[in-house]
Amino acid sequence: MSLILEQYLHEKAGLSDADVARTLAAVQARSLQRGTMLLQEGQICRYKIFVADGLLRNYAVAADGSEHILQFCPELHWTLDVESYDHQTPARFNIDAIEASEVYLWPKDAFHQLLHEIPALEAFSRQLVSRNIYSSRHRLVSALSATPEEKYQEFVNSYPGLLSRVPLRMIASYLGISLKTLGRIRQASARH
Repeated sequence: MSLILEQYLHEKAGLSDADVARTLAAVQARSLQRGTMLLQEGQICRYKIFVADGLLRNYAVAADGSEHILQFCPELHWTLDVESYDHQTPARFNIDAIEASEVYLWPKDAFHQLLHEIPALEAFSRQLVSRNIYSSRHRLVSALSATPEEKYQEFVNSYPGLLSRVPLRMIASYLGISLKTLGRIRQASARH
């Protein structure tokens, strides 16, 4: 089992050695090649996903085939299609690997059992949900009111390590701007 995951559970979630061992006993490890789909629209999201290494994205595909990226998930981040997971209904979103990745999956029933048995994990899970809500609300306000330049600067500040790892078309999709606009913004910021 990954030392990265073990350290994360100790340091970020504050789990004891015994609680870490119980949490790791319920997990499934997967190695993903670039482009591997973990969840496809229409499937049921059955897992909480933790990225130990690599990079995932959570996105929707519009009727015209354009992609709308909701979230990038680099190392030490969690993802899922929350509505599909909570209600066990068909997913509206896709999750795939942008890079070769090492991920850990907890089946829903196993994870919920762990939440009941490990109070520190339950408290940590609530903190993650709260942070995700705050982040989503901030992103929504930005999408509605920020200029393309402001959106790009927020991305650079929030994800400085991703600029060299994510294709520009995906960054444009995440920001909700055209590739041409993104190119213009990058050129202008390079001059300053």
